[in-house]
Amino acid sequence: MTTETPILNDHNKAEYPPMHTTEHILNQTMVRMFGCERSRNAHIERKKSKCDYTLPCAPTEEQIAAIEQQVNDVIAQQLPVTIEFVTRENVPAGVDLSKLPADASETLRIVRVGDYDVCACIGTHVDNTSEIGRFKIISHSFENGTLRLRFKLER
Repeated sequence: MTTETPILNDHNKAEYPPMHTTEHILNQTMVRMFGCERSRNAHIERKKSKCDYTLPCAPTEEQIAAIEQQVNDVIAQQLPVTIEFVTRENVPAGVDLSKLPADASETLRIVRVGDYDVCACIGTHVDNTSEIGRFKIISHSFENGTLRLRFKLER
């Protein structure tokens, strides 16, 4: 971990921290439940959001309900959301850097949601999952190997 003030790439989007943090939890849930990659196509907004995942077949309604339940179980744990800065040589195991832009800085910002998720991210997040609310999948579709989950947060 580095102690100097890092110089990071600018972030070009204002995010809603509860929803963005939920995206991290959802991504890790999908990785754990289906062995897929994190979403590479996400649209995260305050009122509703969507994430796409590449899967070999459509999940069942029971699996969709299990995704929602698992995300809510993680949120309910009131996990701390912490940030650390590391050089590329010190990236924690399991952190996928394939989504980083070509001009990403040498120092990376690592976001942890308790012990549940860790990834490189320059977005905004809550301090604790207790600030998120309830995760609700409002619809889902599966086409050509892509599962699209549309979701919102309820207070």
